[in-house]
Amino acid sequence: MMLGILGGMGPLAGAQFLLRLTLLTPAERDQDHIPAVLWSDPTVPDRTEARLRGGEDPLPALLHGLRGLEAAGCRAIAIPCNTAHGWFDQMQAATSLPILHIVDSAAEDLRRQSLEGATVGVMGTAATLAMGLYQERFGALGHAVITPEAGEMAELVTPGIALVKSNRVAEAYAPLAEAAARLIRRGAAAVVLGCTEIPLGIAAGPTLPFPVVDTIDALARASIRWSGRSPAELSSPAR
Repeated sequence: MMLGILGGMGPLAGAQFLLRLTLLTPAERDQDHIPAVLWSDPTVPDRTEARLRGGEDPLPALLHGLRGLEAAGCRAIAIPCNTAHGWFDQMQAATSLPILHIVDSAAEDLRRQSLEGATVGVMGTAATLAMGLYQERFGALGHAVITPEAGEMAELVTPGIALVKSNRVAEAYAPLAEAAARLIRRGAAAVVLGCTEIPLGIAAGPTLPFPVVDTIDALARASIRWSGRSPAELSSPAR
């Protein structure tokens, strides 16, 4: 069964998803891996601009990508972009293929780490947090959610994400790691890296001394389970 990857948001995150999908798949040879098509379209309009500042609607571009993946013979869709899930319902309504939800994948990764019901910190784009993508779904599962304060978003998280998007990945580590540490100090038992640029920045420096959920890895694991396999127990690069 072919997996469709609706990527390019950003392009490095989509490429990392395919890499982690490959590394986390138990395989002895090429033929044991999951057939996949990566649709990497970095021209999709900015999701945060659309949600928070009335920017161009990304939905037509997202649906165009879905149609391309359908035409390629894909049987399920993974979207390694958290903010794009603000359009999840419209995308799912437009296709008969299952779309694997990244927030549900993150919740499953918390269970994998024996963190059911734990208070968690969630880092993400301003739009992801404003839309409550994690707060709503996690709350239904008994997780209290702590998010960065406005100043932390402006000084640490948003600049860190921007550094990854501009390929200055190593520079992103310090602000993103500091934002994550502040969530732990405010009572979180773990931190969900709820923007797929964030794990890339965190992986560029020393391992964080507390549990994290890398949403790239979480979605890759969910994709492997969809294929009927069990993911390999490899460490996340964000740990």
